Parts: sequence; structure tokens; C-alpha cells
Amino acid sequence: MQNFRNYYAILGVPKEATPEEIKQAYRKLARQYHPDLNPGDKVAEEKFKALGEAYEVLFDASKRTQYDQFSRFWNQSGFQGVAARAKAWGNRNGRGEDEDDFGQYRDFNSFVDQLLSRQAEASTMPTDEEVYRPKTTKTAYTVSRPSPRNAEARLTVPIDKAYTGGRERVRLEDGRSLEVNMPPGMLTGQRIRLKGQGVSGGDLYLTIEVPTHPFFKLEGADIFCQIPVTPTEAVLGGAIEIPTLDGLVKMMIPAGVRSGQRLRLGGKGYPVEGDRGDQIVEVQIITPKDLTLQERELYEKLRQLEAFNPRENLLL
Repeated sequence: MQNFRNYYAILGVPKEATPEEIKQAYRKLARQYHPDLNPGDKVAEEKFKALGEAYEVLFDASKRTQYDQFSRFWNQSGFQGVAARAKAWGNRNGRGEDEDDFGQYRDFNSFVDQLLSRQAEASTMPTDEEVYRPKTTKTAYTVSRPSPRNAEARLTVPIDKAYTGGRERVRLEDGRSLEVNMPPGMLTGQRIRLKGQGVSGGDLYLTIEVPTHPFFKLEGADIFCQIPVTPTEAVLGGAIEIPTLDGLVKMMIPAGVRSGQRLRLGGKGYPVEGDRGDQIVEVQIITPKDLTLQERELYEKLRQLEAFNPRENLLL
């Protein structure tokens, strides 16, 4: 038997490996040998193709069963005879006529091509047509095609990309790289359908996840953030720049603003169902830890001059 491909060895898993172990092994090796990470490396490219083929067979329960049944004869002499005897023995034990006849395959590659529903001569063989040959009976040939199946995947999108949407290239867990036209205003849990990008022409459904942002926090349609200000800015007020999803905007801080006080930027929130919320800005007064000599002198002078006493109304 020639051209045997040991899919368990290709993925580096034992024959009794669970589907989850097979998936984990494939993901790890696919990332290592992906063509995008190994440009021009033909060895890595062939390894990546072999990994995909091995995963497609071993992760599918029915294909894996056929593979295990067939591969146990590969290294025996007279494979065609062994396979034929295996079938005859199966028929004596009650197997139906529609069971797999492993003796029909020329070599292991022929079996795998059939198992993966790839027809090497599909371009030369007629499809769903009757073929006539001299001195033979009329025979109809039909090329079988795999049934399309939908697939699911998760896509993590940072909040700025989720807000603007647009075309982005995304890397899927199975190693594929796709150009996706994402809608604006995406939220965690939202699903995007990619027609024809699933298995054998089925659809691919991307479930969106918008992770927590270090500055912006979604509260419904509103966006919450905290802005630090200096004691001087808090006392005197004035315009400061505030980050928003649209970029920096100027916002007036009222004189005498309190730490923890919330201010509102209208229409700068997140778009939800066609309506856009506001951006809620919470003021945090931050005192300096390291002062220059001149700054310290000014603060000392201010302490001597200021008449404000925040503790005068405390009960003793």
C-alpha cells in the first residue's frame, strides 16, 4: 500500500484522542505552520495542508470511523485481496451491500480523496449525464458533492472597531483569513452571517465579543469614563480635552467642580437601534505627588491666603 498518511502522527495525537484533543492539537500546529507566518516556505505550506486534511478526517466522527477501518490494512501485502476478504467476512456477518468496499481504491490517496469528497477527475467526468461507450451497456455517472453545513466562530472586536465597523481582515480559528464587512455599532452577542463561508458552501456565523476597554465603559447606549483633573482646574474651571469614540473634543469644566461629579457630553455615546446615547464624564480630582520647589512655594502661599475651610461645619 502506497502513500499512506497517518493522520494521528501528523497531528501528534494518540489514536484514542478525543475530538477536543484533536482540535487543540490542530489549532496549535496550524498557527505554527500557517503560510502567513511562513512566507515562501514550501515545507511549511505542505505541512499546513496535511494538517488541514488530517483535521477534516479525524474531527468528523463518520470519516474517522471509515479512516480507522481502512487504514488497518494499509501495510499488509496484497492490500486489494485483504480488503476484499474483509468485505466478504463483513457480509457473512450480516453487513449490508451498501457498506464500504475498501478494495475499490487503488491506493490510500484514492480512499482519502473519496472520503473528503474530492474527485480528481471531476473535470473530465460528466455530471448527472448518461455516457455511452462502444460495446458496453449504457451507464450513468454521478459526481457526489458534500452537503453544505453552517459553521460558528467567535470574533473579538475592540470597541473602536465595533463602533466604526467597516472592512476588516480577520483570522479564524481554523486558520483561514477572511475579509469581512462589519456593520457599525456592534455589540457583544451580535451574530454576523457570512454567506458561503461555512463548510462545503454553507454559511459562517460570527458571534461578536466586545471586550472591556480600559477607558470607555458601555452602560446601555451611554458611554461612561473617568477624567482626572488638577486641583487648580477643579477650582478655576475651564476647557479640557476629553477622549471620545469620535476623537478628542473640548469640554467645559465648571469652576468649583467636585470629585465624583458627573458631566454629560450629549450624543457622544454608543449607537443602539438607531439612537445614540451620551458620554458620561466623571471628574476625579488628582493631587500632585512630586512638586517642584516653585510649585511648593506657591501652594504654601495659597494655604496662608485661602479663607476656605471645608471642616468648619463638622460636629465636635
